[in-house]
Amino acid sequence: MKIGTTHLFVPGPTTVPEVVRRAMNVAMEDHRAPDFPDFVLDLLADLKRVFRLREGRVLLFPGSATGAWEAAISNCLDRGDRVLMARHGHFSHLWVDMARRLGLDVVCHDVEWGEGVPVEAFERSLRADPTIKAVFVTHNETATGVTSDVATVRRAMDAAGSDALLLVDGVSSVGSLDFRQDDWGVDVAVAGSQKGFMLPAGLAMLGVSEKALAAAERSSTERCYFAFRDMIAANDVGYFPYTPPLPLLHGLRASLDRILDEGMDDVAARHHRLGEGVRQGVKAWGLDLCALSPRWYSDTVTAVRVPAGVDGAAVCRTAYHRYRTSFGGGLGKVAGRVFRIGHLGDVNEVSCLTALAAAEMALLDVGVDLEAGAGVAAAQAYYRQALADEEAADAPWPPAGTRLTAVL
Repeated sequence: MKIGTTHLFVPGPTTVPEVVRRAMNVAMEDHRAPDFPDFVLDLLADLKRVFRLREGRVLLFPGSATGAWEAAISNCLDRGDRVLMARHGHFSHLWVDMARRLGLDVVCHDVEWGEGVPVEAFERSLRADPTIKAVFVTHNETATGVTSDVATVRRAMDAAGSDALLLVDGVSSVGSLDFRQDDWGVDVAVAGSQKGFMLPAGLAMLGVSEKALAAAERSSTERCYFAFRDMIAANDVGYFPYTPPLPLLHGLRASLDRILDEGMDDVAARHHRLGEGVRQGVKAWGLDLCALSPRWYSDTVTAVRVPAGVDGAAVCRTAYHRYRTSFGGGLGKVAGRVFRIGHLGDVNEVSCLTALAAAEMALLDVGVDLEAGAGVAAAQAYYRQALADEEAADAPWPPAGTRLTAVL
């Protein structure tokens, strides 16, 4: 019999904090009650703060983030619209597949898995084809541990004189990485509850700009369950057009309180610190990342390339069965060639050290030649110094107890 905690270090779903889990333990209630809008309207207002969306709307649909993808496409675009996308990992590949199945004319740039959105190529495509109606960006490609620069994509769109919509997959970035919907000119951002929001899957989230809302009014694409218009009409008076997942909404309330109490800048800084510590650990093992350059490094998931002759899936199986620790396996083109360490949501430095320790043991068990403890030690050194530097930067000046003497 296995005793102790089972450790979850996949890049989603993430661990649900105890305070969030308790918040979801509620009796069923009347979602048409006269005081229900007080709860809903505050919830939606605070969700806008996480997306950093001043104008426009946030929408919550019961469903996974894949539902948010479909809602974005079916509301804002028409069948046959020409759109620009890049395929550089499993999830960007799935978005291309969905766009084509929903009738869009996709201009797709295939990029080596380990790189991000090809901004220069996007700008050339936009200059050459003014009929492109939307640009799709996967902000954080979870399969390869790659983060793309959304703000740079918007600048390229502006430089090309494009009036296209900018649609961003923020599933593993919103609520964890620095994400600024208004400042970056994002028209639709999609997210899900099971990653940075530290909830079970079941809430599809969208941040929608005024420009995208206007496009939704013009779109002739059929939609019903995911119709923006129906959701907005109900949300305006504090309700939903159909029965919402009430326990998840209460959990979201607790999750938003945690995120906003920490502060969005501090959330992003914490994830960067944790991600860099994991990367230092991987470097100490002598292994490479799937991300091909530091410009692409993700602060929410690290995809580690295993040596030739080693099966990345075997690392995951060994960690799971021997050490009760779950890592993400390789997906699509990198299946068997990588394993993935998720470090987002309710995690801290000691959480990441646990992940590295379990990964080290599993790597040794499957025959990888590395020095036991090297990755953990490297991460410890980085975290100790980073936290000390942070505390020094936050220290008051002059230090407590210092006597200042005026010089005349």
